[in-house]
Amino acid sequence: MNKLKKTLALVATLAISATAFVGCDNDDSSKTSSTADNSSTADDSSTPEGDSNSDSDSSAAAEIKLPSGGDKMTILAWNANDVDPMLSFWLPDSGYSKDQINFVNFNVGGGEASAQYDQYFLGGEDLDMFMVEADWALKYINDDSATAPLSDLGFTDADFANLYDYTMEIGKDSNGTIKGISWQAAPGGWCYRSDLADSYLGVKTPEDMQAKVADWDKFQATAKEVSDASSGKTALTTTLGGIWQAFAANRTTPWVQDGALAVDDFCSTFIDLAKNMRDNGYVTDLNQWTDDWYAAGQTDDTMGYFVSTWGFGDSILLQAAGGNGGATYGKWAVCEGPTSYFWGGTWMCVSPKTDNADMVASFIKYFTVDEASMEKYALGKEGGEYVSNKNVMQKIVDEGTNKNENLGGQDQFAVLHNSAQNINLKGLITPYDASIKSAFLDAVNAYCAGTTADANACIEDFKDRVAQNVTDITVE
Repeated sequence: MNKLKKTLALVATLAISATAFVGCDNDDSSKTSSTADNSSTADDSSTPEGDSNSDSDSSAAAEIKLPSGGDKMTILAWNANDVDPMLSFWLPDSGYSKDQINFVNFNVGGGEASAQYDQYFLGGEDLDMFMVEADWALKYINDDSATAPLSDLGFTDADFANLYDYTMEIGKDSNGTIKGISWQAAPGGWCYRSDLADSYLGVKTPEDMQAKVADWDKFQATAKEVSDASSGKTALTTTLGGIWQAFAANRTTPWVQDGALAVDDFCSTFIDLAKNMRDNGYVTDLNQWTDDWYAAGQTDDTMGYFVSTWGFGDSILLQAAGGNGGATYGKWAVCEGPTSYFWGGTWMCVSPKTDNADMVASFIKYFTVDEASMEKYALGKEGGEYVSNKNVMQKIVDEGTNKNENLGGQDQFAVLHNSAQNINLKGLITPYDASIKSAFLDAVNAYCAGTTADANACIEDFKDRVAQNVTDITVE
């Protein structure tokens, strides 16, 4: 397994089976990665010195309430896959220099970052800004000693009015105060082999395929159609984990209500869906992020994968195709699939102990408020970046210049943009989501493997797993 696969495997295992989602670009490969062991200072004396009056932060500087003037802006992240390319855009445009940046790169998977951060915080070392993932963001966002309101940097709610709604919900504390902000959105779709779709279903276009998988009942019916047409050789999709990623994003009640685990018909519906898909061979028994999982896309064993924005670069879909020029390269297409969902993403948080508020405000404004610089980053970053601003992504879609050769020239942004606008997380996020969702998937996998006898036993197994891993809620 190459370095990228190992990184993705580690992150996603933690995401699905332990504590957090995989981060979109944050877990994707980057060719401009820093390899600092723990704390590193980027160095480039050729870049001119910056100052707090640069164009990119002048509008916010007058209202900044936190101190500025520190020696270096310290940024914490689990790897360099986001921070390095972001710095490469922001530094020359802002006038700041690399020797003003202290990037603490823990070089781990996203699911391991929280423990690393806790140790760093205990040491009382310098900190200005740090990155968090959706499923453990609230641990810090709800802690005023760890995160400052973005209003303390001079930002108002109006500054972020054009960002996708779901990204804003994740960054709010329990009082509705914005304390985390994301420059990226990570809506997902369902990617499929267009040649197999034509052979087995007579499907010629993504629009036709969408009609075949528009909801979960149609998805299962189409899975049967593919199985029958291929004499059982081809599964419609690769993993239950991928199905769960999409399905789980559409829960309509929070996992924890009044301090207790909420088990409802949503759980039973997925159990039945998963059992039907697995028992009939409509989904493979492969595990995500394994060599066999990637290789399945180069055979006729599966027709599709659930893929989020970050999976269209050097990540999931390219490897499923066997790389540029691989066995199935150019034979893929994408549609929205049974439901709108997101998978991954990274949020920026500000330490209340920052002494470089002007630099942090400049950085955040560049990537979340200034639409010109957001568009520049979306189109200029290697592999592209799906940014969190609706106006920017609509403009890019309308221009029609994004062509993905692995998708036969289709623009994945046009499909994902619609999905992103339909994601609703208002009132649904809890600090326990990662642990609960992974416990549920583990219980369902055990049931499908025959470890538990029936759906009721699966629910009890789920409850037991939650009780063991989440000790501060009631499990009845």
